[in-house]
Amino acid sequence: MSAILVTGANGQVGFELQRSLGTLGNVVALTRADMDLASETSILAALRKHKPGIIVNPAAYTAVDRAESDRELATAVNAEAPGILARWAADNGAWLVHYSTDYVFDGTKADAYREEDTVNPQSVYGESKWLGEEAVRAAGARHAILRTSWVYGHHGSNFLKTILRLAGERSALNIVADQVGAPTSAALIAEVTRAVIERIAASQAPDALSGTYHLTAQGSTSWHGYAAHIVHQTLAADVKLALSLDALKPITTAEYPTPARRPANSRLDCKKLMDRFDIALPHWQEGVDDVLARLLATGN
Repeated sequence: MSAILVTGANGQVGFELQRSLGTLGNVVALTRADMDLASETSILAALRKHKPGIIVNPAAYTAVDRAESDRELATAVNAEAPGILARWAADNGAWLVHYSTDYVFDGTKADAYREEDTVNPQSVYGESKWLGEEAVRAAGARHAILRTSWVYGHHGSNFLKTILRLAGERSALNIVADQVGAPTSAALIAEVTRAVIERIAASQAPDALSGTYHLTAQGSTSWHGYAAHIVHQTLAADVKLALSLDALKPITTAEYPTPARRPANSRLDCKKLMDRFDIALPHWQEGVDDVLARLLATGN
């Protein structure tokens, strides 16, 4: 297999992809210093240098609130760069695996979103990610767009780590309880990505697998429920915290205003992915427990 190029090597998903994809062949993991997604010149130079057969693009502008006042950079990285990668892939016979987000939806649907549901992003971040999806599709490259949500991992900054830190520092904490979704580990995303690439490589009709898929852990919870699980499991591990479960208070989105609007419903229906690629997805608590246990064992 020709080289697999991974962008965003220092990010949560990029970090895990280097491990999971290593069994498939030569992985070229690039940081922003190696490939600046805000620069077409930098992107094309890296692609010409490494000539990948597969491009895996977890790199993104993910500062959701900052994007509201930084539209130009968010658009360059999330909307324009995927199009550049996809056009190169189309011209050079490569596959592109690209990641998107629940933020392309407005969160008003009563049940889980399917891939064909109407998008209606409510933030600059969500809009930029949707435009990136559309740029990939328009390029005509063979692709797998994987929409995910509430990403966390052992590496990098995320909600799980923040709650663990705050629970050790504060005796009371308010967490939004009217937004629901599925916490999804970077390790799970990386493992599923490997399975997707393996299935594509083994398929007699790989082009039929090109498309958009939803990828999250199974089940759902609120941010408050997520935080409560973290605190409960930490206390159960005999780790002393400043915060008790009773002092973890649920609040509404209206009580915690942010520059960018978040979807109230971030649940994604993953049946298409599971059926097409014969993948079983674990319940969200499994991944949280695994990462939490590792964090507690290592102290970071």
